[in-house]
Amino acid sequence: TTDRLNLVPFTDDHVDGLSALNSDPEVMRFISGRPETRDETMAVIDRVKQRWIEFGYSWWSFIERESGAIVGAGALQNLRRGATAAPDPSCPLEIGWRLRRDFWHTGLATEAARAIAGFAFDTIHADELYAVCDPENIASANVMKRLGMQYCGLQTWYGKNLATYQSTA
Repeated sequence: TTDRLNLVPFTDDHVDGLSALNSDPEVMRFISGRPETRDETMAVIDRVKQRWIEFGYSWWSFIERESGAIVGAGALQNLRRGATAAPDPSCPLEIGWRLRRDFWHTGLATEAARAIAGFAFDTIHADELYAVCDPENIASANVMKRLGMQYCGLQTWYGKNLATYQSTA
């Protein structure tokens, strides 16, 4: 919980809100480069529920406390070198986020990311945490900087050269 958000692991009840988020081409521009269908979002929810069971961390829905609406999503997950590789717990932990466009530039990404980083360091006792973004995604890079993460240069993750940031416990 943050001042404005409840972070809740994905459930089937979140499909409408997450589908609305993931079907927006601008939201997905730097993530996958294309909007997701409702069926794709449901498949992601199913995978995420399993990852919570298997790893004890994965994706959360960002639920605005005032309205109860899903306004974004964020993750604690293991980075992957390849575009289609399965989660690999030997890879470093990554935090990530996405917000509905009507909540961009409100500080919610930073607020949620601080909560996720707190979970990573305080609950699962991670030693380090990474965040990656398309080099053109200035907004996400700015969140990483506000979190105090250090720029590590371009590195290959998910089969792409991504701006990579790191912080340590």
